[in-house]
Amino acid sequence: MKTDTQLRSDVEAELKWDPSLDERGIIVGARNGVVTLAGQVPSYADKWTAERVAKRIASVHAIANELEVKPTVIRTDQEIAVSALDALKSSVSVPPGVTVVVRSGWLTLEGKAAFWFQKNAAEIAVSSLWGVRGIDNEIQIEPQPDAANIRSEIHAAFERHAAVEADKIGVNVLDGVVTLSGHVHSWHEREDAENAVWAVRGVTGVNNNLSLAP
Repeated sequence: MKTDTQLRSDVEAELKWDPSLDERGIIVGARNGVVTLAGQVPSYADKWTAERVAKRIASVHAIANELEVKPTVIRTDQEIAVSALDALKSSVSVPPGVTVVVRSGWLTLEGKAAFWFQKNAAEIAVSSLWGVRGIDNEIQIEPQPDAANIRSEIHAAFERHAAVEADKIGVNVLDGVVTLSGHVHSWHEREDAENAVWAVRGVTGVNNNLSLAP
């Protein structure tokens, strides 16, 4: 078990090592396996890259991402909106009809999608744009009413994924919202399980209550 000082040092070293991230404005805290990322980063993409990097470190059980986005390139909401629409239209994975509203650098994505990957693709398409401070993804996933079928497809997907121990994960489906419970051994397994759920047609939401086994 790492001490808080060791964990903080490991996260700081990993942030500094990753070439895709400017870590100079990031302040790292650690307590009992919970890592806090505070300070400022120049882009929304950097905020989530920092979280992804921190998850690679062993003994990180939870992350509080309190990073503030302070863009170095100042753009008007109109300029951001034009760029966002171009990015959405340029992605083959984003369904037609997705719209964007920009207020003070915050983007709200609206519309409908058949699958989660389409909803996620829209967010990815606009997350790296200069001037974006945050994103609210309110794209609605069209529901599929057959809960038994959703549960069956999820279990089948878990069986196909080498990183997921299907027999240790509980699955509950209510109105298209899937709740996962149980224990996993790593962030990778936790995220792999959630991604497998999102790939099932009709899933409109996921409550990932999987905890990391000590």
